[in-house]
Amino acid sequence: MPILSEKAILMPASPIRKLVPYAEKAKTQGTTVYHLNIGQPDIETPEVALNAVKNLDRKVIEYSHSAGFESYRNALSAYYVKNGIRVSPEDIIITTGGSEALIFGFMTTCNPGDEVIIPEPFYANYNGFAVTAGINVVPVTATIESGFALPPITEIEKKITSKTKGIVICNPGNPTGYLYSKEELEQLRDLVKKHDLFLFADEVYREFCYDGAVPFSVMNLEGIENNVIMIDSVSKRYSMCGARIGALISKNKEVMAAALKFGQARLSPPTIDQIAAEAALKTPQSYFDNVVREYVQRRNIMIQGLNSIPGVFCPNPSGAFYCVAKFPVDDAEKFCQWLLEDFSHEGQTVMMAPANGFYATKGAGLQEARIAYVLNQEDLKKAVICLEKALEVYPGRTN
Repeated sequence: MPILSEKAILMPASPIRKLVPYAEKAKTQGTTVYHLNIGQPDIETPEVALNAVKNLDRKVIEYSHSAGFESYRNALSAYYVKNGIRVSPEDIIITTGGSEALIFGFMTTCNPGDEVIIPEPFYANYNGFAVTAGINVVPVTATIESGFALPPITEIEKKITSKTKGIVICNPGNPTGYLYSKEELEQLRDLVKKHDLFLFADEVYREFCYDGAVPFSVMNLEGIENNVIMIDSVSKRYSMCGARIGALISKNKEVMAAALKFGQARLSPPTIDQIAAEAALKTPQSYFDNVVREYVQRRNIMIQGLNSIPGVFCPNPSGAFYCVAKFPVDDAEKFCQWLLEDFSHEGQTVMMAPANGFYATKGAGLQEARIAYVLNQEDLKKAVICLEKALEVYPGRTN
């Protein structure tokens, strides 16, 4: 048999989905599994987007422009301007999900063997995107004790080498829910400017900020306009994870011209999904107000519940719908698997994502797990009870 490629061997398994076979087996045995492992919200997709698909009257589902429909790029630009973010239609390439946007960003700016610095823990699929582009991730560790704040700039600067091409952030963050302040972003701006690097910013959770926190977009950082590449997506904003529409956004004309060639190589982003995404931009503000209120209540249930369990610590996130908690266990991945294989409380158990998969540093996050508080409030309360009962009997508990 012919040998697989090095990329195929290096491509990591998803920590979000790797325990799925155990969850499926638990379900076949009649156990209710509360899925806190993946950011698939149960929030309803805006009706205006669903209606755009239901009422589709096209005779042919044709290719769009490789950069996406002009009407959608115009409408998306207007959305950004309305939110105080300086973006024109020419600054936007529509992609097949935010994933493709970041891959295009890496492929456009990096050569094989180049490096990007990422504060960890970070969205695990960044590892896969880096493998796809043939580049290396260099982590700099944020601590749970600090709530996963940006590591000291001096520590980030120590990681810069001749192979470093950029810094990647997610704001608000997946998996931590941390929201970088304007001051933290300005520190990154100064570092990027000093070393002439790219700053990649994944801002897909922009709408979900809590307790009066206001997100500051990297597109508004002055003095590094040609260094900034923003990644966006409709997946979480409109609860449209299956509509694979994202965007690569930059004022760097050379980056955009090069990225468009990658877009042309895959012809076009999905036509029907673009129609739904463009319609979603007409979603009233009341939708987001209601969603944010719901997520705040869910967050409070989860964070207060976790921190009430002896030995568990979880910082209070300011955005997105994730948190990372530290458990008094020998190995969080073993604990997560044990929950699905060997534990149930009143016929129920919990599925979480082991946090070690969100770190690039070997051995980091060993006692941590990522939780997505995307279920209804009653199910979240039941999930917390399951975790409390599980820790009372888990054989690998450490204290």
